[in-house]
Amino acid sequence: MAKKSQKVKIYEFMKDHGSITPRDALIHCGCMRLGARIWELIHEDGIPIKMKLVKVQNADGTFAHVASYSLASEAVA
Repeated sequence: MAKKSQKVKIYEFMKDHGSITPRDALIHCGCMRLGARIWELIHEDGIPIKMKLVKVQNADGTFAHVASYSLASEAVA
């Protein structure tokens, strides 16, 4: 059985969980370059994806903003 690519794992994670952050991508998909895989999904596979910044807490208690990606819902007329 062929192994799933990082792109496929990331796409499936977004479908199953609604969104993905770089931490999710590393832990669940083994991907350290989430932005690159998102670019491929958008530009090579034509999958509409939206991004928003979310606030997360670092281990030292400080806060940072990271990208959170989700599948863009199709517009319903």
